[in-house]
Amino acid sequence: MAAAEPPRRFSATVDSEPLRVRAGETARAPRRLAEETAIAIVHNASTYAVMMATPDDVEDFAIGFSLTEGVISSPADVERLEVVESAFGLEARLWLPPELQSLLTARRRRLAGPTGCGLCGIESLEEAMRPPRLAPTGDLSVTADDLIAAMTGLARAQALGAATRAAHAAALWRPAGGLVAVREDVGRHNALDKLAGALARAGETAEGVVLLTSRVSVEMVQKAAAMGANFIAAVSAPTALAVRMAEAAGITLAAVVREDGFEVFSHPRRIVASPPSWPPGILEHPSILEEEQRAER
Repeated sequence: MAAAEPPRRFSATVDSEPLRVRAGETARAPRRLAEETAIAIVHNASTYAVMMATPDDVEDFAIGFSLTEGVISSPADVERLEVVESAFGLEARLWLPPELQSLLTARRRRLAGPTGCGLCGIESLEEAMRPPRLAPTGDLSVTADDLIAAMTGLARAQALGAATRAAHAAALWRPAGGLVAVREDVGRHNALDKLAGALARAGETAEGVVLLTSRVSVEMVQKAAAMGANFIAAVSAPTALAVRMAEAAGITLAAVVREDGFEVFSHPRRIVASPPSWPPGILEHPSILEEEQRAER
């Protein structure tokens, strides 16, 4: 797969000078803003989706979005990829083999969504609630202390977030090697798609912990499942549907990760004891045992 050189005119950030009012004083002060740009995902000369996103790592976004939406199964399905600028935004043009055209036609949807939209344009309830891909069982195990350290490390790795205070991040962390890849975007779904694309293009699996700086909604779980992830950790809380989806997919879901701990909503068996951070006997809690029994059925 050949990819064109990344666009040069569009930047991930823009410098501004707003009127700052603090402690009763008013003055102009510099502020770096995160940019939003309309990015069209185009398959075989036909637009599949238009998303508002940060104009950075566009190739990763195009591949990751196509993967998590089920249009392609690997980057090898893409014969050619180019990013083209226009007066209104960017087009990520992917050229797929003819055998994927029928699948593409069947799954066609058009969405011109706001940044926070993950299910805009879905044409049926069945498609919105599609069963997730089952997570690989693997032998991943993470201590409570490691999980907190991983999220702390992600905070330090967010260059765009630090500069603008207006970007989400998604990352893959592994116990043996730490952060594998980090991607940022004004949209949480876009950040996760960029991570999916970056891993796939590098030939990496999603084995490890997918770290999110956002809340966990159902489509975030669906996308993580499509990546082949079996562990999600987030700084914010999940929705009830996201928890049910994680349970069905066999994904460990830890959320509200803070310096003093976190909450585990599904499949806690991948989190191993690390006293004194992990309370003794937690894995014998009745509700957790019931959850493990459901997962084995």
